Amino acid sequence: MMTSVEQYKDFVERLKTIYDERESANIADWVFDSIANNKRLDRFTHKEKEFSNSTIQQLNAVLQRLLAHEPVQYILGEAWFYKMKFFVNEHVLIPRPETEELVEWVVEEIRNKKLEIRNKGVSQLITNNSTILDIGTGSGCIAVALKKELQNAEVFAVDVSEDALQVAKKNALDQNAVINFIQFDFLNEDVWQTLPTFDVIVSNPPYIPEDEKNKLAKNVTEYEPHLALFVANDDPFIFYKKIASFAAMHLKQNGKFFVEVHEDYSEEVQQIFAKKNFTTEIKKDMYGRERMIKAYR
Repeated sequence: MMTSVEQYKDFVERLKTIYDERESANIADWVFDSIANNKRLDRFTHKEKEFSNSTIQQLNAVLQRLLAHEPVQYILGEAWFYKMKFFVNEHVLIPRPETEELVEWVVEEIRNKKLEIRNKGVSQLITNNSTILDIGTGSGCIAVALKKELQNAEVFAVDVSEDALQVAKKNALDQNAVINFIQFDFLNEDVWQTLPTFDVIVSNPPYIPEDEKNKLAKNVTEYEPHLALFVANDDPFIFYKKIASFAAMHLKQNGKFFVEVHEDYSEEVQQIFAKKNFTTEIKKDMYGRERMIKAYR
């Protein structure tokens, strides 16, 4: 029987047939920790350790699913976002690092606004009770992270998918975050009147044109929900147009909204917001790609 170290090395070698070496090792570390409670340090300190037959069977079953390009997050039912573990399944997108940057930007802006108001001698309570809306919440990662960072804010989160909202509600409960979840189709303007006005609106909407599917990896196109990823080629900016129209009516005076965007179309989205008389600012992500836009009046 192979030792845990040998099992690990074999696991990584198999993964390297579809992933690069670094990603293969990262995935293997995650799987061995989750399935076998076998951390990297354990493989140094207990090199002769052997796994039970049931653990080996579990590892092999996971490996077969990984080799079929299924994301490790769906297999393990977990993804890390903003230093929190979120439950994920096939009904929601896997949270991405660039979306963490979007959350950081929102938090930074709200805290700066509090500082500005304090400097003017106005009570801090004015912005402690900010109202925030997350459009297309999915797993709830944005809404939950914002609520954890801005605990006195009132956070609303909407999604068209009831299955996605069930995942989001579980994550909010797991993280002890009180959020107002609402199921409706945001593209249907008739339902907007059911929502109040907001200090901050944030969204990571679907923005990948259908004809770009072939550019994406199999683990994305074959497993992640297309409803949350893709938009029709004939109207790829539909969500940004709707968000701008919604913000024109539902954003409070001095409010701001923040969106994640396709790196190739930040200028087009910026122009959509400008037509609604919003001032905009583009922000680059950690890789230097134009991936976020802030808009305000």
